[in-house]
Amino acid sequence: MTSQAAVSNVLMQARVLGAHLFCLYFPLTVMAYLLTGPRPWEQAAPWLLVVVLSVFWDKRSGAATRQPPAQLVAWPFDALLVVHVVLQVANLVLFCRYVEQVGFLAFDTMMAVVLVMVNSGISAIVVAHELVHRPRHRMQRLGRLLLSTVLYEHFFTEHIRGHHPRVGTDADPATARFGETYRQFFRRTVPGQFRSAWHLECKRLGDEGMPLWDRRQKDNRVLHGVVVECLLALGIGAVFGGGALCAFLMQAHGAVSLLEAVNYFEHYGLRRSGKKVATVDSWDAESRFTLYALVGLSRHADHHANATRPYQQLRHFEDSPKLPYGYFATAMLAVFKNQTFRRLMENELQRRKLGPFAEPVVPA
Repeated sequence: MTSQAAVSNVLMQARVLGAHLFCLYFPLTVMAYLLTGPRPWEQAAPWLLVVVLSVFWDKRSGAATRQPPAQLVAWPFDALLVVHVVLQVANLVLFCRYVEQVGFLAFDTMMAVVLVMVNSGISAIVVAHELVHRPRHRMQRLGRLLLSTVLYEHFFTEHIRGHHPRVGTDADPATARFGETYRQFFRRTVPGQFRSAWHLECKRLGDEGMPLWDRRQKDNRVLHGVVVECLLALGIGAVFGGGALCAFLMQAHGAVSLLEAVNYFEHYGLRRSGKKVATVDSWDAESRFTLYALVGLSRHADHHANATRPYQQLRHFEDSPKLPYGYFATAMLAVFKNQTFRRLMENELQRRKLGPFAEPVVPA
């Protein structure tokens, strides 16, 4: 490699990494809030603009359709994920201590719950999603740790061994049906994913129908997650008090609700036509804001077609259906204006002849 090519390669690497560093803006903002309080309500309320502006920028940030470079040094991007793990754990400790000092019913605390909830959806769940797909066990364990901070550790089992093989079929509880509302989907998918994860682990241990008291359950990873989550919650209650425990449970519920809003629109109305997952079986978002704020999650079509591809090298595909906005704005639309959301999604499915509008496959 010539010196000019080497310099060009370093600059390209720095450009891509610099863009992905944007994903730290929310966890660092939340940390700033928790470190500079307490504050009266009139000083706390403006911090909600962080969420409002995220939705605003997400709708107006422009399309990110450029393909990633073929070769990128992996370790800086892996290190960025580890930074998220550290920030998530630190923010939760600061959050619990904040609630203990300020009080559960204070307006300042409720604003902290909102900010930490959204941040947990990013630093905990989105980053965990990336980590659990990594082949190295220590990276997977970090992902499982993050999922435990929102009481959703079974997502590790269900997502990898349940959702990915079954996506776009009726067997997948995380694939939203055409016409299904977000509330209907949420009520179906949350218990459905836990049951699926439990059955997958029991099957791995030798008997899908084994009772809880079976000796083999000591190796059940889903059960391990439940135990860790219970110990975490009890520890927070013992150290920081009942108010902190309630606030912790609220942020976990909110983060999971955001996760399931994302699950809801990532495969809404799509039905897989073949055994292999194709790029038309997942919805993509072209928002530049979402791409870099959520470590590449918006390129979901490539992720499902190539599940081991790291976030910084996920590709843009023209043939995948496109969401009306980025993930932040689409999540708000799906939750609060669901009828409008379903109409827009139907228009895109109809335009691309996918889902219920797909042309019937003629046997050869």
